[in-house]
Amino acid sequence: MDNQPRVIVFSTPTCSFCSMAKKYFRERGIRFKDVDVSRDPAAARDMLRRSGQSGVPVIDINGKIVVGFDRPKIDKYLGLK
Repeated sequence: MDNQPRVIVFSTPTCSFCSMAKKYFRERGIRFKDVDVSRDPAAARDMLRRSGQSGVPVIDINGKIVVGFDRPKIDKYLGLK
């Protein structure tokens, strides 16, 4: 049974907090989908619709939105201590 959370990271290549968030997920073995909103206007609109934010990173964890690299909120939504 695979109970990995569904994680989407809306990011841009130049965003340092995006890189930190992706590194954080990798270090914890959390799979995620990386969506580059600088190259994909439809994804940028999707991110804005989900979060109300145009800044990155926006992280979607099982449908719960985290704006920015908010580690306590990310850990809470992932069920980590």
